[in-house]
Amino acid sequence: MARPFSNKKKAAPKKPATPLQAAKAFDNALREIEALSADRLITINLDIPRVVSQVLGVLPGLLALRPAVAEHLHKHDVALLDRLETYALAAWYAHLLWLSSEGAENALKPLLEEAVPLRENLLSDAEALARRGLLDAETVAEIRAGQGHIDTANDLVALSALFSGSWPEIAGKTAATEEEVRRAGEIGPQLLASLGVREHGKGPGPTEAADKRARAFSLLVHAYDQTRRAVAYLRWNEGDADAIAPSLYKGRGGRSASSSDTAAAPEDAATAGPTAPASPGAAPPVVPRSPAAPAAPGAAASGPAPNGAPPLLA
Repeated sequence: MARPFSNKKKAAPKKPATPLQAAKAFDNALREIEALSADRLITINLDIPRVVSQVLGVLPGLLALRPAVAEHLHKHDVALLDRLETYALAAWYAHLLWLSSEGAENALKPLLEEAVPLRENLLSDAEALARRGLLDAETVAEIRAGQGHIDTANDLVALSALFSGSWPEIAGKTAATEEEVRRAGEIGPQLLASLGVREHGKGPGPTEAADKRARAFSLLVHAYDQTRRAVAYLRWNEGDADAIAPSLYKGRGGRSASSSDTAAAPEDAATAGPTAPASPGAAPPVVPRSPAAPAAPGAAASGPAPNGAPPLLA
């Protein structure tokens, strides 16, 4: 079986889409999010922005395998791969809506004062590492091209994921600290949520927002998990399945990566290296209500977001 791409270059995390793009994906996936049964919900024990960045980063390699999946795995639901980007962006938007329900409107000015210099410091360090071949130069250049507050927030998420994913290789070779990397992953989503509240007011209440966040996260992890199983089968002889579709839990202590993440997701595993933290003020695992009747997808992106929640940013 031909290799889909060269494994000499490690897939780099990508910065999430703008809130408007993510809102469209959320609207597109809302029927599935609301219909997800309670027994399929997964405890949110990963940092959602980092998960989204990782999935978006490996997506081109996964899509390169799509013809092989369709040809050799007739019973595999290839639609999960086709919709993986939609699920990732929907989870990102649901996370932002949840943050916006936590009083984010009061934090904008101090967040900007911290975010702007932090982005510049980490970006300068990333460029130095890229010149030495320790980080992907194209990814770093894409981050540098960002402008404005929205890009600043997304850039911090991407930088945190980029440094965290390569920390074993760059530790001791950069002026960036673990605390800076952790903080970047923490305040990037908070900044986006604060910007959204300033523009449109608060979104849904905390309970509803937490429920949607738990469902959207679970939908993404299940789809990615099934895609990893397909990749593991197709690339067994080549031995590069984990490079093409790495475990979302890779680097967490107490458990090695496997072909299935959802089968035994760790509850309290310690991190190795500066993994982005769980979002501040995270609520305990959500025990959802019975799934509501699915809402019809396809609402216009320029109008209110699904379920009456305003778009975070237009």
